[in-house]
Amino acid sequence: MSRSRRSAAPEPTVRGRGRDRHGRGIRSSATGPFLPPLRTRIDLFDTTIASTIEYLRGVWPEELGKSVFEVASGPPSVIAGVGVERWMVTPETNRVVFYRLPIQRLSRLHENDEMHQRMMIETCVFRGVAELLGKDPWDLAPDRFRHF
Repeated sequence: MSRSRRSAAPEPTVRGRGRDRHGRGIRSSATGPFLPPLRTRIDLFDTTIASTIEYLRGVWPEELGKSVFEVASGPPSVIAGVGVERWMVTPETNRVVFYRLPIQRLSRLHENDEMHQRMMIETCVFRGVAELLGKDPWDLAPDRFRHF
């Protein structure tokens, strides 16, 4: 008996579904099931901006009620002689744009930890809002720093 070269083709296997190599179980996520998801610098920046603006809107509800706050990665251009802007204020439209990369990377912190990064971001928010309102940054929340 001769064998035919045309035999039934084996069924293709589906990879990834039920993958259990060597009886060790299916792969889990990188952080594991009981750990919180990883926090990134972008998440820290966005939450710090949002919480600081929420605080300032609570202190100055009439002045900041219709203001628009945005976050962009960087300014469209570099100003000659001045450098890179950390924020841009447009008083005509009550708009402040904070630039994430200059604030995070061009700040010279003596301690590069999460607390000092948050302080730098909050400082930029206070200065940007103060420029929008035409006030001194220390006048925005006088009771906040009374204990220092």
